[in-house]
Order: sequence, then C-alpha cells, then structure tokens
Amino acid sequence: MGKNKLSRFQENETFALLHQPAFADLFRGDFSLKGRWREDFFGNENPITLELGCGRGEYTVELARMCPDKNFIGIDIKGARLWRGAKTATEENMRNVAFVRSKVEVVTSLFAPGEVGEIWITFPDPQPSRARKRLCSPMFLNRYAQILAPQGIVHLKTDSQMLHEYAKATLAANGIAPLQSANNLYATAAAAELAIKTAYENIFISEGYPITYLKFSLPQSKVLVEPEGFAYSGDVPKAKTRQSRAGGRRNFEF
Repeated sequence: MGKNKLSRFQENETFALLHQPAFADLFRGDFSLKGRWREDFFGNENPITLELGCGRGEYTVELARMCPDKNFIGIDIKGARLWRGAKTATEENMRNVAFVRSKVEVVTSLFAPGEVGEIWITFPDPQPSRARKRLCSPMFLNRYAQILAPQGIVHLKTDSQMLHEYAKATLAANGIAPLQSANNLYATAAAAELAIKTAYENIFISEGYPITYLKFSLPQSKVLVEPEGFAYSGDVPKAKTRQSRAGGRRNFEF
C-alpha cells in the first residue's frame, strides 16, 4: 500500500462525517443510523439524497453546496477516494453532508423504507459482461425501491451508451416510463444539478464520449425483472481507451 493511501486511510478515521461500518456487520444486520439519519446525524427533517458509487464525492459535495435545505450522503467502497470528499466537506464545515464507506449491495442495511428522497448514480462501472452487477440492474433497483420514499427519484449519468440503453430497456421491460432521457446531455443547456462535472466525467468528455442521462421513479409494490434478450449493437470501448476501467471501473487516481 502506498504512503499516500495509508495517510488518507488514517485521516479518514478523524472525519466525523465519514462512516465506515464493517461489511460483515451490515450483511448480518442494520447500521445504527438506519431510519434515524435525519434525527441523529443531520439534526433536521430535510430530505435525504444519496450518491451511489460516489468516488471522490464531487457530486455529493457540489449538490450539498447548491441545496443547503437537503441532506446528502455519498457511498463508495474506496476509502482513498472518499477521503477527498470527506476532507472537503469537513474543511468547509458542511452540515448537510455525510459519506459511508460501504458496498452498494447492502444499501437496505443502511437506510429504512422511505428514508431516501433521491438517488444519483454517477458514472458507475458499466460491467459489459455482468449485467447483474450493473448499478441499474433489477437486483439493485429493487433494493433502491425499498428505501425510496413514494415518488422518489433515481438519476443515472453515464458516458456508457451501452449502460444507458440497458437501463432504458430495463425500465421498458417493467412498464416504467422515464421522466427524462438524454442520449447527449450537453447537446443543449443542462440544469444546474446536471451540469456538475466530476473529474472522471471531464476525462470521458475529453475522450469524445457523449454524456447520457436518465431520470425515473420506481414502483414500490412490484419486483422488477431483467429485460429479455437485451443486446447492444454499438461499440463497447476497450479497457485501454477507458484507462483500464473495464477491468475495474476507476483504476486511475487523481
């Protein structure tokens, strides 16, 4: 382990807004703040927005700056990357930000039914050969539906056309009409919350990949299923053109 990562892990232990529950504990039971994030951590009744696979937390932090009347929680398993967002939020004394070092798979152990108002999925690993592992697969969407409030919103921003088409096919297969869909988000002026750009996004834009966007809500009384026979006819960029992301979504550091 490099000294840089080690120092970040050590500093992570000092951030009051960064929670690092043991995965085994979440797998077997619930996190202590489940159902009580507003009362016991944020100290308010404002709605909660999650960013899943938040990386360095840029989206979480920027949304929190834009919307002080909402609470924002970024979730990622990579502690060295979470360090950046946790450090920024701590230095700016942001009271509406938290981070959790955890796998997204155990999100229902972190949040109670109806506790979350919105979910952002920003530039996740497209998982070209493992549909079930995609953060917009029915396996994950069914878990999001458990924690979202009625009419809760999911946002998906990705540079992967394949993932965008897969998400649309999944929604269609389950009778869900997107609230908004864009194959090239920046072809026209984007709303302020959509115009936030992460370091990864800037790299993808510089490499010529159009940014796509989907906005949708999830039914709470229906188990979603995979789209039958989904096939993507376009090109799926190789690992070398995505800086090794196909073998591990974000293998480059900043």
